[in-house]
Parts: sequence; C-alpha cells; structure tokens
Amino acid sequence: MRKILLAEDNPADVYLIREALREYGVNLPIRVASDGKLVMELIAGGESSFNAEEFALIILDLNLPLHDGTEILERLRVTDSLAGVPVVVLTSSDSPRDRVIARELGAACYLRKPSDLSQFLSLGAVFRDLLASSLPSPKADRSEGVPQ
Repeated sequence: MRKILLAEDNPADVYLIREALREYGVNLPIRVASDGKLVMELIAGGESSFNAEEFALIILDLNLPLHDGTEILERLRVTDSLAGVPVVVLTSSDSPRDRVIARELGAACYLRKPSDLSQFLSLGAVFRDLLASSLPSPKADRSEGVPQ
C-alpha cells in the first residue's frame, strides 16, 4: 500500500498535517520521521521493513535536526526509487534562497507553514491534488500503447 513520508520534528505540526489530510479525504498511512538522520537512513535502506517504492508523497520540513531538509531533498533526487516521488517542502522558512534551492532540487511545491488553523488545514487540498496527479488511476488501462 502506498504511504506518505512526513519528515517533521514538531509533534503539533505532525498532528495538524494528519488533520489536514483527513479533512480532505486522504487516507493513506503516514510514516513520520522526526529527524533528518532517520530520513537519511530510510533513504539508504537502513530499515528492513522500509520500501522506498511505497511512498506516493513526501512532506518535508527544511528545519530538521541532524540533517536539514535541503540535504535530504538532494539525496531524494539522486535515489532512483524516490526520484519521481513528489516532495512538498512545508517549512516555517520564508527565505527566497530556500525557495530557489527547493525548486532547483525538484520540489513539487514550497509551502510556508500557516499560523492560522483553517489555512493549515486547507493544505490538505494541496496534498490531495498532488497525490491525485501522481498516482496511477485504479481504472488505468494497463495495455496502453498496445494495438486493440
């Protein structure tokens, strides 16, 4: 089953992101990594139960302990099994430099964490839409390109 990888060290933000996803009907399991070291270990395959190909979306805070989000995003983009997974950078940073780096490293979007609850919950629509555009349709015809 496809999952969401949430790289976030703030428990309150983890809760709000879960609520935002629930609010918009995203019912995929969420794997939370609370620091950059754990994310890097997951990427490197350091956990036997981890299958990188299971991830449909990665939500990444830039300000993680032990490894920052920029370093993680760089690693994600050179890891074959994760290179195509959409990454949402969700951070408190409003730095133009961070935005440019995230875009250059292939982030699907860069979002600043809202301070208003309703705005935070509305992020669920962004996550839902990215998932909808990146997941294959359950009714997809597997014989595309094959003459009928």
